[in-house]
Amino acid sequence: MAAPLVKTKTPGIYKRGNRYVVRYRLRGGEERKRFAATYAEARDLKAALQADIRRGEHRETARASFEDYAREWIDTYAGRTTRGFRESTRVGYRRTIEQDTPFFAKRAPLLAEIEPQDIRAYIAWLFDEKAQGRKLAVGTVRQHVAAVRALLATAVGDGLLRHNPAAGARISRPGAPTLEQDAAEQRRALDTDELGRFLDACDPDWQLFFELLAMTGVRISEAIELRWKDVDLGAKRLRVRRQCFKGTVAEPKSRSGKRDIPLSTAMAQRLWQLHGAPDELVFTGPLGGRVDRDWLWRNILKPAARTAGVPWAGFHTFRHTAASLLFQGGKNIKQVQEWLGHSDPGLTLRTYVHLIDDGLGDADFLDAAVGATLRATRTAETSATLSPTTAAKTAR
Repeated sequence: MAAPLVKTKTPGIYKRGNRYVVRYRLRGGEERKRFAATYAEARDLKAALQADIRRGEHRETARASFEDYAREWIDTYAGRTTRGFRESTRVGYRRTIEQDTPFFAKRAPLLAEIEPQDIRAYIAWLFDEKAQGRKLAVGTVRQHVAAVRALLATAVGDGLLRHNPAAGARISRPGAPTLEQDAAEQRRALDTDELGRFLDACDPDWQLFFELLAMTGVRISEAIELRWKDVDLGAKRLRVRRQCFKGTVAEPKSRSGKRDIPLSTAMAQRLWQLHGAPDELVFTGPLGGRVDRDWLWRNILKPAARTAGVPWAGFHTFRHTAASLLFQGGKNIKQVQEWLGHSDPGLTLRTYVHLIDDGLGDADFLDAAVGATLRATRTAETSATLSPTTAAKTAR
């Protein structure tokens, strides 16, 4: 929560924590705010702003730093649509901005100094394995840039910038282009043999966890927040009502995300043997707390995946595996959509159409179906040209 604004002796100047906020209005009545480190600086800033407004030239004079504005923005940002802004997203944005502020503090400390070339340098910095200490995925870089783009868009709305330097930023890994996987490859599922090898190679303490992922299709964020009150062993149902993302517990993103998933008899029996108190987590980490997905990835999933000969497997692979098993079991698009918690059956179809194509089979059944129709039609036509006695003999 942001610290409250405290009035000072000067109208329009407030103190918030150890800094000052100058609030003022443009000629059209729209309110703006600026920040200052000291009371004297705030008074000078207010005087300069008033002079600009009187002259009709209101120019933001590059005094707002990226760091100061970011600190204020992350506490108050409400999104850019009427749907609002999820607190779990705010947590992710806060972490991103805090990680990336040193880059801007060094290269372009003031908001008005940030130009498109700085954003390009920022993207290159994110892709730099040495600077980051690891290789960031393209999707991760997109998330970082999305947070900064939203911040700068708000600054434009506040009158601190004339344009958003990140608006047209293109995100691609530097160097020679690499061959991208096709959509089906990106959504690759484990076949039954691969799943069996993975479970055999997995730490026995975690086999049930990954079996549950493969059989229910729950997301990793949903699995680590499952509590025993969410497991209805009598009805053999798993109730998904919450998810934990980056330490923040929230409801699923859509109403479809709240769902009841069938459990097999064998899975229900295995869970019954471990059943705990209603509010206890179904799965816990080595120290008894909530599972750390990074720890689980590094110490359990990846070693088992390498041993099983499926080094490409990740948490989402088990969700795709569940979809594959559901289609093999004869479930239709609508049923798979509800099982996985997709908001739109079209999304399910677009995501898993390659699995449906794989199950087309042969067309021999059409011979019988179409052949019977043709024979019936021909018999009727023949009967119309024969006498009743002859027609009866022909039909026999």
